[in-house]
Order: sequence, then structure tokens, then C-alpha cells
Amino acid sequence: MNETAAFLHVTGRAARLLALITTCLLSGCATINGPTEPHDPFERYNRAMFQFNDSLDKAVIKPVAKAYVAVVPTPVNKGVTNFFGNLGDVVVTINDLLQFKLGQAASDATRVIVNSTLGLLGIIDVATPMGLRKHREDFGQTLGRWGIGSGPYLVLPFFGPSSPRDGIGLYVDYSQFDITFNRVEDDATRHSMFVIDVVDTRAGLLSASRILDAAALDPYAFTREAYLQRRRNLVYDGNPPIEEFEDFEDYDDYEDEPADDDPVSDDLVTDD
Repeated sequence: MNETAAFLHVTGRAARLLALITTCLLSGCATINGPTEPHDPFERYNRAMFQFNDSLDKAVIKPVAKAYVAVVPTPVNKGVTNFFGNLGDVVVTINDLLQFKLGQAASDATRVIVNSTLGLLGIIDVATPMGLRKHREDFGQTLGRWGIGSGPYLVLPFFGPSSPRDGIGLYVDYSQFDITFNRVEDDATRHSMFVIDVVDTRAGLLSASRILDAAALDPYAFTREAYLQRRRNLVYDGNPPIEEFEDFEDYDDYEDEPADDDPVSDDLVTDD
């Protein structure tokens, strides 16, 4: 009972802290010239932070990730990815339980056990070929599962796309559930593991970043919409409810109107 109370206390403090930081940080940046998206009221601040993170990535993280891929043999690279993925499965399992997904929790817990033993501390992914599929769950999803809205889109320093809910979730996952931060006592070892994890994760995203640079006219907007859609999909396990649009109620009236012979009807060109 004491552990539960302590957990709720830490979660509450995290929520209040993030709310305070967000309020202070955005108080002078909440407006932007021209209309903003309803889910992105802090676009001016978010774009500035997006540029900061992107500049940091291009100057430091991306070059290091490229060097890592060039120097580290593919089997070793894969082993590092599997190792940190196995640690991440512990966080996933805890959030499975918090969401009462008991069957999925049993599967993910079995993944951790199998990969930690037969897979040599997770370096070899033995569980996936056995049919134990990897899942994606975090505390932000857990909060969403129990009806807590994400709030406005928010770009965090260093961590990138997020929201107030997901920012709190990120804090709780790392501070309470992550083995690296809670079980590795030596600071040098813990920091080294964090850096390796970041570089390995960025190395796995090199192809995706090339596609983004080539395809997106507005990388910020593209990243925002992709992030929001993915998070919504994850919270609802791939089956999000259909959003309602007021414009749909006028569709029946439009459908009853007689069509012109001209395939490019003037009725199709309407004012916004």
C-alpha cells in the first residue's frame, strides 16, 4: 500500500511539474501569426523547439548514428537493439498490467523471461520466432486508456513530439519503471547505457529521416500529424473511434441535388 501511495504521489508531482513548466514556457509563445491548428495552439513555440531539436540532431546525433552504423558490425548492432528492446519490454509489461490487458501482459512477461535467459540477456530475440509478438505500451497510453486526453501538441526539448499527457507518461516510465534508471546504481554505467540507447535508436531511424527530408514540404507539420495519428492509434490499439465532423450533416442535402451534365460541376467548386 505504501508503494502504491508513493507511486501516485510521484505521478501527481510529475503532472503538476509538467503543467507548471508548460505554463511558464508557453506564456510568451502561445500565439503565431495567422490561424493555427486547433490541436496545436502553441505552434510558434513548437516550431522553434522543432528547429532546435532538428539542428541538434543534424549537428551531433545524426552524424554519431551514421558513424555507429558504419563502424559497428550488423550482428552487434542488432544485438544492442535487441538488448534495449528487452529492457523496454519490462516497461511494456507494467503498462499492460496497469491497463488490465492481462493476456498481453502474460505474453510480454514471457518475452522478457525467454529473451533474458535463452536470448542471453535479450541480445538474441528468441521470443519473436516463438510467436510472442512485441507490443508497444507506455504510461502515456495507459493514461489515455483510462480516458485522460492528450492535451495540445507539444514539442519537448531533446525528446521531440509529445503532449502534456505523453510528457507525464515519459517521466513516469523513466523514473519509475525503466530498469536502467532504477537498478543501475553506477552513474557512469547508467549514463553510458542511455547514450548507447539513444544512438542505437537514432541509427534505426536513419532511413525514415531520409524519407521525411525528401517527401515533406513542411517537415514540422508532417511530423506533427504523423505523431498525433500514431499516438491515437496506439491508445485505441489500432481501432480509434471515427471522428465526427459537422460537415457530414450537410452531405445528404448535397446528395439530393441534381447533377449537371458537366463532369466538372460548378456545385463542386464551393467557397471554403
